[in-house]
Amino acid sequence: MQVRTSFLLGAAFATPAVAADLNVSVEIPRLTVAEYHRPYVAIWVEDTSQAFVQNLAVWYDLKLKDSGGTKWLKDMRQWWRKSGRELTLPVDGISGATRAPGEHALSFDTAKTGLDKLPAGQYELVVEAAREVGGRELVRVPFQWPLKAGQRAQTKGEHELGTVSLQLKP
Repeated sequence: MQVRTSFLLGAAFATPAVAADLNVSVEIPRLTVAEYHRPYVAIWVEDTSQAFVQNLAVWYDLKLKDSGGTKWLKDMRQWWRKSGRELTLPVDGISGATRAPGEHALSFDTAKTGLDKLPAGQYELVVEAAREVGGRELVRVPFQWPLKAGQRAQTKGEHELGTVSLQLKP
């Protein structure tokens, strides 16, 4: 399920920058269900044609015997089709363990991730979650590159994801 987003552009920064800090906050809601499993979550960047640009994070069960956690990654269907099936996991700096309910902050240096080399244009931060004995959800948060000013944007999922926010600072 895709959710509409709200977009706010801040004017706090006046000079363009090549590199920037990309800060992401992902809320995993606390669900009251009979059988709760932490969701697998993928976070990546796409262009406006929804073409894959860059993986930022993939949270899954890293500790299952014989890499058993990787077999459920395909439940994050959009991410799996765009880039997941081509990865050899775990990927250093991208792979991580599933997260408990709550708000989780991630910070990326665009120069270190290669995002600083993106052509000028509109992009979307995409977050997809899938939970065993649960649902799936995908949200998109738009942003403009290169930065002419600091940017903030956020959206809210309906069930598997809570608030997902993005802040870019030159």
